[in-house]
Amino acid sequence: MYSNEAYLLEQLQETGLLTQRDIQQAKTGLKPGDSVIAALIKASAVTDEQIARTVAVNSGMEYIDLHGFEAHPSLRSLVSQEVALKYKITPLGMNGTAIQIAVADPFDFEALDALPHLLQPEIEFYCSTPALIKTVQSNIYGNEAVLGTVTTKGSGSESSSSDADAPVIKLVSNLLMEAFKQKASDIHIEPLDKDIRVRYRMDGVLVDVEHHPKRLLSSIIGRIKIMTGSMQLDEKRIPQDGRIQMQFNDKEIDMRVSIIPTNHGESVVMRVLDKSSLKLGLVDLGFLSDDQAAFEQLITLPDGIILVTGPTGSGKTTTLYACLNFINRPDRKIITVEDPVEYELAGINQVMVKEDVGMTFAAALRAMLRQAPNIIMLGEIRDLETASIAIQASLTGHLVFSTLHTNDAPSAVARLTDIGVKPFLTASAVRAIEAQRLVRKLCGDCKQPDTLSSGDLRALGLEAGQMAQATIMGARGCSKCRQRGFRGRMSIVEIFKINDEVRSMINQQLTTPQLRKRARELGMRTLREDGVRKVLAGLTTAEEVIEATMADVD
Repeated sequence: MYSNEAYLLEQLQETGLLTQRDIQQAKTGLKPGDSVIAALIKASAVTDEQIARTVAVNSGMEYIDLHGFEAHPSLRSLVSQEVALKYKITPLGMNGTAIQIAVADPFDFEALDALPHLLQPEIEFYCSTPALIKTVQSNIYGNEAVLGTVTTKGSGSESSSSDADAPVIKLVSNLLMEAFKQKASDIHIEPLDKDIRVRYRMDGVLVDVEHHPKRLLSSIIGRIKIMTGSMQLDEKRIPQDGRIQMQFNDKEIDMRVSIIPTNHGESVVMRVLDKSSLKLGLVDLGFLSDDQAAFEQLITLPDGIILVTGPTGSGKTTTLYACLNFINRPDRKIITVEDPVEYELAGINQVMVKEDVGMTFAAALRAMLRQAPNIIMLGEIRDLETASIAIQASLTGHLVFSTLHTNDAPSAVARLTDIGVKPFLTASAVRAIEAQRLVRKLCGDCKQPDTLSSGDLRALGLEAGQMAQATIMGARGCSKCRQRGFRGRMSIVEIFKINDEVRSMINQQLTTPQLRKRARELGMRTLREDGVRKVLAGLTTAEEVIEATMADVD
């Protein structure tokens, strides 16, 4: 009778029309697939009108009593017999330019989404009982037509056609495909007061791409939940997480889905996991030749800890994957512990953290050490227990990769101390710390010569005389970059090598500014200095580097 009986039964209990005992009694003797609602009506526990009024309130529709409604055959000109019977609706008339429609099942989101496309965009929806709607249908289209539909309900061809042609399915699929084609990293579907806003995050910037009527929210969210295969359709009170996998032009698209309830309805964020990034080398990530050579030398060390630092969204995980790909060989056993596992890496053993069953970072790390790996990757060092096990692993002949949330590379030393790691252990175990940010790359097809303003020169620490050999470029916009002037992102990096002198300084518990000052004297380029090199090479703009390195000033 109704598309979501479980949710409706819950609402009927909340309004006091039913008790749990009523429902249990109605279920007694029912066969699989039988309607509990129909059994409750048959037992006179609740009336179909009470149900319809409850449904109307919870769907935001107005209930309409169709007893005595004067249904005239002329109404069939508004809605065809095929559409009316297929979607269990009946036309009621016109209100200006809007068609007035009564529906039997407001939970049938595919029907509600399809009707504006099949009829006309402007529709006023009302809710009534299935029996009353069938009576009105009989008066408009004739008893024979209505009875004939009942006997053919659920036929294979009708069901297949409905699923294949449902506009909401096409709408959601188009959103996902367009995001992939535009190389968006995230899709945001956000309910506002009066409509639904869809935004893509492209090259780190959120772009407003389209808006949809608010009435489509439930059907869009429902479709996404179905695509994950793991989310509860009737659960709207708590956050849910899932994944979607689909094919597009022979490419596999993997998406991580997060849904949370907001004051205007459920909001969705989908992270597009582009597996092509797994094949990127350090040069593709933005490492210039000297930094690439230095970092490749560090990540091929036999033991120790290599840390990658930066805020959320700075590309740390992508850099770690690039490192693992570089050193992945058949004679090496590599195990990762991640929360969650975003990409599947060929030839690498990946373990996903599951806190609810006790599979924490520390528990997984202890277990993996019994697997005799050569190389270990931890998604993040979060606490002293995890850090201690990682350090012990590095000191017993394992190469360990992990991340920390710090603003620059030298700050990672203080961060480890803050979580309880003794300075002498940090000095002994850590081999190098790389900090990074992401900046947008200028589109190679349309970038054009540009100059730096006096303010940019001051912010970047440059003098006009240094511009003679520079290749300053600016954004213009073309069809390849969709008029944005930028296409893709690259890293700006800061590599802090831990040599004997630095180890001594860490053991002496010198401050972060002291460590940073000495590291620069030993040749470490800061994030801003690496960004300046890329501005002078015409790879990005001064504005991008300045914004990404606001904290990197002395």
